[in-house]
Amino acid sequence: MNEKNIDWNDLKLFLAVAREGGLSAAAKSTQRSPATLGRRMYELERSMERELFIRHDRGYELTPEGKALLDELTLVEHQIHRQTTPANQSARPLVKISAGTWTTLSLIKHLDMLVGSPPDILLRFVSAEKVLDISHREIVIGVRNQRPKEDSLVCRKLARVEFAPYATKSAPDFYIKVMADTPSARWVHNNISSNDIACEVNSPRNSLDLALENKGIALLPTFIGDAQPQLQRVGNIIEELGHDQWLVTHHEDRYLPEVRRLIQRIGTALDQL
Repeated sequence: MNEKNIDWNDLKLFLAVAREGGLSAAAKSTQRSPATLGRRMYELERSMERELFIRHDRGYELTPEGKALLDELTLVEHQIHRQTTPANQSARPLVKISAGTWTTLSLIKHLDMLVGSPPDILLRFVSAEKVLDISHREIVIGVRNQRPKEDSLVCRKLARVEFAPYATKSAPDFYIKVMADTPSARWVHNNISSNDIACEVNSPRNSLDLALENKGIALLPTFIGDAQPQLQRVGNIIEELGHDQWLVTHHEDRYLPEVRRLIQRIGTALDQL
């Protein structure tokens, strides 16, 4: 590659086209016309003597050489950001991750692995049963029980989650009812008589706490219940509550080094469940 023939501004435009997946979307973020972007990408390929894109009706798809260039430029971009960040700002980039109560509980147990050694990420856990908006950056990474439908989001499939009832050996034969809008809470509401309810709680975590205190039966994910030595299954897996999990982020954010590292680490932690 003859570096003298490369316009470094074209590399910035390349990042936009690569991340947006096409000229029209990249035109909005770069304030350049699609025609100008198309011409500049062609000139960049000619200067580098490489084919960076596969052009088709759906947009611009990266070739293997294009993906390699994107990875290299993303690292350079990150290094520039670190060098230009004021010294009084945290050296560790903040990444917000949202998951339900049980997945958050599991992730917290893997905190040391998630933040790195030495720590290179500042994590903010946002435990919520509702789906937070990744597109508007309420969070950066979300663990969801359904595959996202938004075009701007990308995902990775995780291990399947199953549910079963758990209690201590001498617990009374009454369920602990969770007052939340979750599939497992709705199952207890629809299938367990009010006469068979020990008590009600508004936090899923409290159902585990009460089960551990020998107060009744909690409906738990098997990766939570099986990890509690004091608890045992007091019924079969409830097939209708089984679901896949998806690790979701915005297609632009996935190229950030800290997000890529965290996605890999979360995948490793949750695939062990």
